[in-house]
Amino acid sequence: MRVSPMVVEMTTRGSGATARVEVQNLNPGALPFETRITRIDYDDKGVMTETPADGDFLVFPPQGVLPAGARQVVRLQWVGDANLPASRGYYLSVNQLPVSLAPGQASGGAQVQVVYHMKALITVAPPNASPKVEVVSAKPISIVPKAPPALPGAAAAPAVPAAAVPGIELVVRNVGTRYAMMAGEPWTIEGTGADGKPARFVLSGDTLGRAIGVGYLAPLGGLRTFQVATDVTFRGPVKVRFGK
Repeated sequence: MRVSPMVVEMTTRGSGATARVEVQNLNPGALPFETRITRIDYDDKGVMTETPADGDFLVFPPQGVLPAGARQVVRLQWVGDANLPASRGYYLSVNQLPVSLAPGQASGGAQVQVVYHMKALITVAPPNASPKVEVVSAKPISIVPKAPPALPGAAAAPAVPAAAVPGIELVVRNVGTRYAMMAGEPWTIEGTGADGKPARFVLSGDTLGRAIGVGYLAPLGGLRTFQVATDVTFRGPVKVRFGK
């Protein structure tokens, strides 16, 4: 299954209050699916909570069955408050549904079905809303990379302590009325290097995307902490600015 686009920006009024998401069936057989909407919120550590919010959108079709290779456009219409004071974030989940096995497939041992669940980020903002991101704190840290998960059925590899790499811990707050995507612009980090000389390092959007995803930062005081590895070891305070 393929879902595109994976990030959709909408407005509370006007033509931007509608959007389209395409679902494509890449399977050799039929693909039954259903959609669900959840509102997303983050705490300052980046822990996300999801709350059912199907009532904020009109989704058509909410479910369907796609033949092999077929595509379906799912239309979204915002029906929530047209006078939102600030933007909100949602997930549109497209969930493949399990199907009953044919009589001939149910015999001869256990049967396993793999079903897909994909999520597109949906953002809704009032007209003329804008983000305003402030750096609360920034400091150099050492980051220990996480070990990759073991493959199912594979013997557990002996634990080998991973070597720490240099990085920064950045705490940011968005006091604007529109969400901010912190991976949308490069970060420029400036400070004093390990040799005591001025040092500068730029984190590109691609690098940030792999490290923090889109870096969604809620409006009206939304606070998040990001830890990102760098190729430069900094000593003492650092300054971070966003954009080119």
